Amino acid sequence: MATLLRKPEQRVAPAKARTGIIDIGSNSVRLVVYEGAARLPAVLFNEKVMAGLGRALSDTGAIDADGLKRAQSALARFAALAREMQVGELRTVATAAVRDASNGGELIRAAEALGLEVELLSGVEEAMASGMGVLSGIPDADGVVGDLGGGSLELVRVVAGTVTDRVSFPLGVLRLGVIRAEGKGALDRRVATLIAEAGWTGRGKGLPFYLVGGSWRALARLDMHRTDYRLPVVHQYPIGLDRVGELQQILAEIPKAELKAIPDISGARIPTLGDATALLLSVLRHLGSSGSVVSAYGLREGLLYQRLSPAQRLEDPLIAAARDEGDRSGRFPEHGDLLDAWIAPLFDDSPELGRIRHAACLLADVGWRANPEFRAERGMEIALHGNWVAIDSAGRAVLAQALYTALGGGLGCPEPLDRLADEESLAHARLWGLAIRLGQRLSGGVAAPLRRSHVALEDGTLALSLEHDDEALYGEAVEKRHKALAAAFAREPVLEV
Repeated sequence: MATLLRKPEQRVAPAKARTGIIDIGSNSVRLVVYEGAARLPAVLFNEKVMAGLGRALSDTGAIDADGLKRAQSALARFAALAREMQVGELRTVATAAVRDASNGGELIRAAEALGLEVELLSGVEEAMASGMGVLSGIPDADGVVGDLGGGSLELVRVVAGTVTDRVSFPLGVLRLGVIRAEGKGALDRRVATLIAEAGWTGRGKGLPFYLVGGSWRALARLDMHRTDYRLPVVHQYPIGLDRVGELQQILAEIPKAELKAIPDISGARIPTLGDATALLLSVLRHLGSSGSVVSAYGLREGLLYQRLSPAQRLEDPLIAAARDEGDRSGRFPEHGDLLDAWIAPLFDDSPELGRIRHAACLLADVGWRANPEFRAERGMEIALHGNWVAIDSAGRAVLAQALYTALGGGLGCPEPLDRLADEESLAHARLWGLAIRLGQRLSGGVAAPLRRSHVALEDGTLALSLEHDDEALYGEAVEKRHKALAAAFAREPVLEV
């Protein structure tokens, strides 16, 4: 009897050690520094300054003096930090406010004096990058991306891993107050006219609308707070059309003090949150979208994604990020891929479940540095709160259950896993966890014993096959885990040498 191990995925060359992006937006100026795997680099540093460059555009057509001063100060700090962090490649991009302002060139010259080369993105380029950012974090996205900035709203059609049509409207959140002041229904009429003239009416019929931008993420945070959502991760959080209407009513009635007390909602977003919600409701209706899904990934991530090779873009971002984390936090870098191939014969998983199982194996050693009493909790925390994409809340809970069991937490279901995923999926994850525990104990975490052994379900048994020279590896601890896994499958444990 022989079982072939699945060949581990070929690794794509990593990104440069550190890359950074300075994003000069209409509402904020931000520096993000990335490090790690090219497909989904980890965020090493993230800071923003709410400069409000687009605040006066509707009235004066220019960036006001205070906005210029705040932006210049932020750019000076960010340029200095990038040097100190030894960022290998630093891109500086500017969007709607700088593009449209009569004095935008003044800020560009100030940036150049600091050694920053500013790329002034057109509305179409901005839309393209936003769409690519959503595809980076939600590879199977099929719908319309809406990127709401301070000065503009970009709409982008994404399907089959690519961007098709795109358009930019002067509907940034800092412009909406002036439009709404024209009277009841003024914003909806403006949205209807712009969407119709661009040929986008009904273009999102029955499709999700992917939300990009700080104002819409703040709206999602409000909904998570009001519904007592148990996972503080906004990426891929859904908000239905009817719920957007309810949130608009809530915002009309909620005291500002209560809004300010909600965690993770920036105080600078609160004054325009009602305008952003009104815009969302109008856009959803005129596009005909079925509802909305939040994307934590947008323009900056899209700029990184655009520069990847076709092979790198095809990488599963969940697997890429889990492998990178496993390489940094685990003991033996090759172990996760081999472990997944070793336990795979025990499971007839769907492709979606199979990729979550693979991620669990890549992360199975992340708790080894923790106190033994808290390794299971450490694994669960990484699964629930890690910077993962291309996985929803139920998937995170399944991943967390697998790691909790694999790292010694047992077969229980700790809070809040049972609120995020169904019991059948969690029970399946517990089997993964037990199988991972067996593989890790048998091999000691190294590769060779896994390459020379295999497990299989056979006629009422769970067979573990070893080569003769490896029989000594089947010690008391391995036998105990073998029995536990067999019992969970309602099988008898059998050792074959």
